[in-house]
Amino acid sequence: MNRAGFAGTLSWAAAAAMLAGCAVGPDFKRPDPPHADRYTSQPLRVEGTSTGDESAQHVVLGERLSRDWWRLFQSDALDDVVKRALAGNRTLVAAASTLARAQELAAARAGAQYPQVGLTAGIGRQKYGAEFLGTLPKPPPFTYFAIGATVSYAFDYTGGIGRSVEQQRALADYQQQQLDAAYLAVTGNAVMQALKIASLRAQIATVEAILDQDRENLKLVQVAFAAGSVSRLDIVTADSQLAIDTTLLPPLRQELSLARHALAVILGQPPAGAVLPEFDLAQLALPLHIPVSLPSELAHRRPDILAAEAQLHAATAAVGVASANLYPRIDLTAAAGQQATDFGNLFDRASTVWSASGALVAPLFNGGTLRAEQRAAVDAMHASAANYEQTVLVAFGQVADSLQALEHDAEQLDAQAHAQDAARENVKMTRDSYNEGNVGVLQVLDAERLYQQARLGYVRAQAQRYLDTVQLFLALGGAGPETEDNTHSKDRAG
Repeated sequence: MNRAGFAGTLSWAAAAAMLAGCAVGPDFKRPDPPHADRYTSQPLRVEGTSTGDESAQHVVLGERLSRDWWRLFQSDALDDVVKRALAGNRTLVAAASTLARAQELAAARAGAQYPQVGLTAGIGRQKYGAEFLGTLPKPPPFTYFAIGATVSYAFDYTGGIGRSVEQQRALADYQQQQLDAAYLAVTGNAVMQALKIASLRAQIATVEAILDQDRENLKLVQVAFAAGSVSRLDIVTADSQLAIDTTLLPPLRQELSLARHALAVILGQPPAGAVLPEFDLAQLALPLHIPVSLPSELAHRRPDILAAEAQLHAATAAVGVASANLYPRIDLTAAAGQQATDFGNLFDRASTVWSASGALVAPLFNGGTLRAEQRAAVDAMHASAANYEQTVLVAFGQVADSLQALEHDAEQLDAQAHAQDAARENVKMTRDSYNEGNVGVLQVLDAERLYQQARLGYVRAQAQRYLDTVQLFLALGGAGPETEDNTHSKDRAG
């Protein structure tokens, strides 16, 4: 290549580099967090710092939840189960592999931004047709040898390739958030099933205590019947109460089996071979100090919100890709190597060959396909924006529901405790009256029934506080990402 040609090539390449800094399509801008300083319309009691009750829960707005939030329940058995779930759950393995695949696809797409260099080598036999060379002498069939390098480069002056790389990275970000969501789901489900097991075991123990009391009542009536102080109807009534209360056990035992099977699956083990601890509510501490992120921070913490944001980013980049397709495409190619008809002369200086070319392909008429694809990409971007906003609203609603649940759980537990105390006193007084002959056995059984309902209600209300606390932690997105921006380039336009 002569000096003038070389200088012209450099000038053309410099101009190309300047144009390559441009990119068509909208630049992605991370959505602003919602302008809200609280989740519920009215202040809640649980938001107070001091209630005078040492067992009352209180919410601390603006405080960050720790990544191992389940440790707030202060249970070694619970910690062990969560650790086993994180090690053995198959959903996490699948999510991690899917993320790795998305990251490799993004890396593969990024390679298109660089020149593509290859090596070619070949051998062939050639014969020209009679009319190919016209009046020139016709060479006989010959064998040729060739070896050399090829370079190709897609001149991305519209930024279409850059936008496609940005899109793939956003999709990888989406898979990262799917992995974080799977992590949150696995840890949350493990804790929820453990708490259900503890709750059901407490309910079963309560029902078994009730049945023991029913049997004592039956013996009491049988003694009174033998003494002639009551009729046989009282025996039938007491026996009927025992039979009715016995029906409470099978459903609870069935629920307990289902919870254990579900926990085994979460741990990645078959139910038949899983070794599970016997969780006890008494050995679990109810978190009283509950950190709750501000609404403005929630959008940067919940995996489903961050996943919707990544999808919006990918959809925005897709508009750039579709817009770039409307412009001409410029491809640059070059090749250099050795060619010879005699292998022994292949690497001689005289056998050196090279070529350089540029091609421009411009869309002229395609029936409106490219314009329609661009409009479709814009519509998809608008849909992703709406989905993002809806995801944020749903998240805010879930946090508000969980906060209200904690508020009502405290009220319900207080009411159940009062009902239990009152029913216990009623049973004592009714029994005393029965022993003195002032009331019949029906009044005793009625008092016992109210007490049994109050005892079961108290156990269920106590367990519900634990479950609703976990629901709040999950609604907050667990600990969220390690940093406020855990993506490749959320605020970058690619």
